[in-house]
Amino acid sequence: MQKVGFVGLGIMGKPMASNLLKQGYEVYANDVSQEAVAKVVSMGARAASLAEMAKEVDVVITMLPAAQHVYSVLTGEAGVFENAHPGLVVVDMSSIGPVDAQEIAKMAAKYQVETLDAPVSGGEPGAIAGTLSIMVGGKEETLTKVRPVLESVGKDIVLVGDHGSGVTAKLTNQIIVNLNIAAMSEGLVLAAKAGIDIEKMYHAIRGGLAGSSVLDAKVPLILERNFKPGGTIKINMKDITNVMQTAHDLDVPLPLTSQLLEIFHSLVADGKLMADHGSVVQYYEKIANVIVKKKED
Repeated sequence: MQKVGFVGLGIMGKPMASNLLKQGYEVYANDVSQEAVAKVVSMGARAASLAEMAKEVDVVITMLPAAQHVYSVLTGEAGVFENAHPGLVVVDMSSIGPVDAQEIAKMAAKYQVETLDAPVSGGEPGAIAGTLSIMVGGKEETLTKVRPVLESVGKDIVLVGDHGSGVTAKLTNQIIVNLNIAAMSEGLVLAAKAGIDIEKMYHAIRGGLAGSSVLDAKVPLILERNFKPGGTIKINMKDITNVMQTAHDLDVPLPLTSQLLEIFHSLVADGKLMADHGSVVQYYEKIANVIVKKKED
């Protein structure tokens, strides 16, 4: 497979498309933002309509905000499915729900198109470095076909199970990551209110059981008051909303996750929709009337 279509050139999609170009793939680019398309074209990609892409490429990757955007790209007269050649593989790397992933797979089969749901973890830094973890749902033979393509954007590529399994793994990932951020935020706010040096405390605890990738990724940014989005509140709130819907469908109570969703809604009401999910700390700061920051000299 040498020709790759890439739809969705945002925070994650743009560096992923760039890495595909660096690996020598011919990339066909599409996004609602012409500015985003132009940026990737300047790197060596080719701008293409969805119909043109579906006819020309070997694999189409979608990296989109939500399920409705995936459906809008794949369905309809101008969409990927209607214009696909038999054997086209669609890899949806968006974070959607398992019911949608399974429905998309059923729709694709009618057009002799193969699909994988393959959401990622690692955020913008992982997308830039090409080290994303990729959780895959679908057929093993389909993954075998596109594995070299996925290896251009990620390093840990695991087939979790059949269609819908990849996105279910991603929902689980989002529970763990975001609750980790919330727990970390509670601890940081307690320490800040107590008046201790947060930076020293961070170095004191990071080597023990409290240490985590989340701690190392977020504490330095929080201390610098840097909430530039790697993963926005908007995207993570959408994921946690999908988590709760899936949990309700399966009769699985998630008391901590449900409270986290309310925290996200509070942050949105406070104008932080597009802030990084590390800004969960700002919810706790506000109710405790304290700021987590470096100790002044």
